[in-house]
Amino acid sequence: MTLPWGAALRQPDRLSCGASVLVAAHMLADEEYAATAGRAFAAEALALHRRVTGPRSRDGRAQLPWPRSIGTPPWAVARELTLVAGVRHRVRRARWSTLQDAPGPSALYVGNRWLPRHVVLVLDADEQRLRLYDPSHGGLATVTRKAFEGGRLRVAGWDRPWFVVAAARS
Repeated sequence: MTLPWGAALRQPDRLSCGASVLVAAHMLADEEYAATAGRAFAAEALALHRRVTGPRSRDGRAQLPWPRSIGTPPWAVARELTLVAGVRHRVRRARWSTLQDAPGPSALYVGNRWLPRHVVLVLDADEQRLRLYDPSHGGLATVTRKAFEGGRLRVAGWDRPWFVVAAARS
């Protein structure tokens, strides 16, 4: 899977990686949305970041408000991906098998040994590699299984996989 819009999908600020991942996932799922959001990616990501950290989700359901200053909570990413894909998404511990078995793009939280600090979108996975969209530079990256399992991801300066937000298998 590739991103058909080029490498111009850079997160607009240091806190909106999760929202940028959600906009990119929505663009992959909906061509009509992609045509609009691609032209205003930064504005779309910032608006989505406000929404997923606010008191109500896109479907109007109450959600735990979250300080925008610490990024996007995984449960809000799961809810938004569920709305976009029409398939329930869940937060799980980051495991290679979860990413490899996921039936579609998944959000991956990465960080250091103490905290998750960045979100990327895993586009596909095979036995040895993950291909992902990294909003810190707005383009694609590859992570090997060895690097993932050894906690040496080197994605946007972060090495440790923390959480995966992936579609539930039927």
